Amino acid sequence: MEDVIRLPDTEDTGVDRAAAKKRKLAMKFDPQKEADKRWGNVKKVCVLGEDDPSIKLLEDLVFGAEDELVENIVQDKRQNHSLLLDDDKDDGHGSSESETESESRLRVPTFRKPAWEDDDDEHEEEVDMTHRFRKDLTKGTAEVTMTKQKLQQRMKDQFQKAMGGAPSWAETKVTKKKAEEDDEEDDLDEEDESLLRTTGNYVVSSDSLPSGILRMKRCLNANNSQPSDSKLTTVQFHPSAQVIMTAGLDQAISLFQVDGKTNPKIQSINLERFPIHKAQFTMDGEKVVATSLTNKMFYIYDMMEGQVVPVMTVRGLNEAKVKEFSVSPEGDSLLLTGTRGYLHVLTLKTKEVVRSMKINGNVAGVAFNRDGSKIYTHSDEGEVYVWDSRSSRCLNRFTDEGCVHGTSIAASKNGQYLACGSQSGVVNIYSQEACQSSANPKPLKAVKNLLTAATSLTFNPSSDILAVASSAEDEAVRLVHLASLTAFSNFPVANRKVVHCVSCFDFSPNSGFFSLANNKGVAPLYRLLHYKDF
Repeated sequence: MEDVIRLPDTEDTGVDRAAAKKRKLAMKFDPQKEADKRWGNVKKVCVLGEDDPSIKLLEDLVFGAEDELVENIVQDKRQNHSLLLDDDKDDGHGSSESETESESRLRVPTFRKPAWEDDDDEHEEEVDMTHRFRKDLTKGTAEVTMTKQKLQQRMKDQFQKAMGGAPSWAETKVTKKKAEEDDEEDDLDEEDESLLRTTGNYVVSSDSLPSGILRMKRCLNANNSQPSDSKLTTVQFHPSAQVIMTAGLDQAISLFQVDGKTNPKIQSINLERFPIHKAQFTMDGEKVVATSLTNKMFYIYDMMEGQVVPVMTVRGLNEAKVKEFSVSPEGDSLLLTGTRGYLHVLTLKTKEVVRSMKINGNVAGVAFNRDGSKIYTHSDEGEVYVWDSRSSRCLNRFTDEGCVHGTSIAASKNGQYLACGSQSGVVNIYSQEACQSSANPKPLKAVKNLLTAATSLTFNPSSDILAVASSAEDEAVRLVHLASLTAFSNFPVANRKVVHCVSCFDFSPNSGFFSLANNKGVAPLYRLLHYKDF
């Protein structure tokens, strides 16, 4: 009989059942038998791995051979190290990314958004533009107020226009390069146009002005942005800035910037009940002196201060009117033309006459030499007087050859030539040296191109050209080549009636431009292509 193990008769609880199960498992578990079983399984696996080549191939494919696995790990480490070195090199000398990635990075904005914004920034302070000192900065009656930023920019633009543009030190490299490229293109265009119009030897070039044909180009009128309704009596270029001034019987002095294309207006000064006979810059370019036809009073406009100062009376001046005058090269005095042959030297500082000179007859024209030490006077009786300006002593006196009635006079800035105009239209050109020493100098040339009175004479700054004109007829203007003492044949153009009765003309400081004032209220402007600067 089998032995039957019976549990004690206890209450059939969950704890008793668990304990009985553990004892039953402990009786069935044989450690030796379990160890033999595991060892047998290991031997079976080894036998299968050695005998079956497919299982070996599967293991190599999945896990790789041991030697190859180690070699692959070492190779991967070397590749990763070389890639890191390449990345470092690319960071120093260039990007190793693709072009698409580089372009996408370039498109990333480099600026940062503000961390905060002030609502008060949107409300800019307004400035009252109705004040009398700010009226010139407005462009119309509608601009009653203006923001501070806009007013500052407007003042900056006006100053740059008055000074002939932005200074070179304030220009950026990009602006300078663009301006140089534009100038080169303009020069090429002008050379092409000249090449198509004329024939000649273009291999040999010279700095001297050639005779016969004066290369020039018609530009927009100097006062095109605001023509005058009345006759212009004055046109003059500023001595240092790229600015031109016009004045006339419309009682206005106007300033324009000269660029040859638009010539924008800078400002205008209206003198009430004062038709202007003559206006002229002082030598420093900071003031403008203006006289009228019948008034003894004259005006001085201070451009730096923005003030118009009337000079009501001049101490020591016994004249009924002040009409003709000249600014001395030294810039500190005016030479007033009086009646009965008198000339008066007036100082601008004290506004008084310090000395006077007198000639026979009436004064027809006055001219200073280069440094202002000599004064040349032409009388209506045809005589020329040479004065020492410091001592008011007459150094020489001679009769203008063939002249019955003198009308005008001009002296070249290089101290070489003196031109005297007459009522008959003949202009005699003398040597200044001969005029100062000889009692009967002979003219170098008698220019007979005008048929009416030669009322205006002007030398260009380089003393290459003499401009002569008569205000009695249209197109009565000639430009004389001084080296050959012959007139240029291509000015004025016969089939273009644009040069009407001329009352005044002037050359720019470096002879690059030439302008005239006529009785139509416009100032024709010409670009003289031989001269490269303004």
